[in-house]
Amino acid sequence: MDKVYSFIVDKPGVRLDKYVCDRLIELSRTRIQKLIAEGYITVNDHVVKAGLKLNTGDRLRVTVPPPPPRPVVAIDKPAGLTVHPAPGHPAHTLVNAIISHFPHLAAISDSLRPGIVHRLDRDTSGVMVVAKNSLAQAKLAEQFKTRSVVKAYLVLVKGRLTPENGIIEAPIGRDPRNRKRMAVVAGGRQARTDYQVVKYIGDYTLVEVMPETGRTHQIRVHFSAVGYPVVGDKVYGVKSPFLLRQFLHASRLGFKLPSTGEYKEFKSELPPDLVQALKDIA
Repeated sequence: MDKVYSFIVDKPGVRLDKYVCDRLIELSRTRIQKLIAEGYITVNDHVVKAGLKLNTGDRLRVTVPPPPPRPVVAIDKPAGLTVHPAPGHPAHTLVNAIISHFPHLAAISDSLRPGIVHRLDRDTSGVMVVAKNSLAQAKLAEQFKTRSVVKAYLVLVKGRLTPENGIIEAPIGRDPRNRKRMAVVAGGRQARTDYQVVKYIGDYTLVEVMPETGRTHQIRVHFSAVGYPVVGDKVYGVKSPFLLRQFLHASRLGFKLPSTGEYKEFKSELPPDLVQALKDIA
């Protein structure tokens, strides 16, 4: 439902947008200027411009429509949660939880992956985005396809990683010796991983990793291939007495909202088990 406010100007010479901003502090100046441009704010029943200088006695009417429903939802996935049903994991997945909250999603797109435009490994924690309708899902999928989405992970690797910032570029495909694993292989799919060292902790390195591509197990495979395996990773990395799972956390995710094109970035803090692991190795 719209909220409507009325004001009688008692101080002349003030710009319209500033006057409204001073009285409705819950609204940003940008939002107020947009409301003026769209005709939701009038002066003496006339649509005017944001820079209009007001006169004493002017009558302002401000109509604030409710925000449109968000077509996406950002979630903070815990480690141990599988994203979508698969052999061996038919239930208790993120998709099951999503459908319980948004039943209409069961009817859109892929019935096994409704709203899902990307995924995190079961033992990877952090921020994910889920589309709440088919149009939003298509627009988000296109952003992932064109690599315009900003993805950043916090990763702990074994060893003192050098140089402190760099790029790992190596093709990834099925490991010819074990088809259940991925590996750097000739003829694999192009894969590129940017990284920046956050800090050194003894014989470990905390790294912010920004994969430009999204190959299966890309971060884990790339760092293993260059000799700095992910701590706690039982498949490609090194086991750790401090962790029951891999130290891999999706910390930032940025993309353009499907509804407005506005860039938004969502963040996820390190969960308690990873915070504790950093304390244990210090």
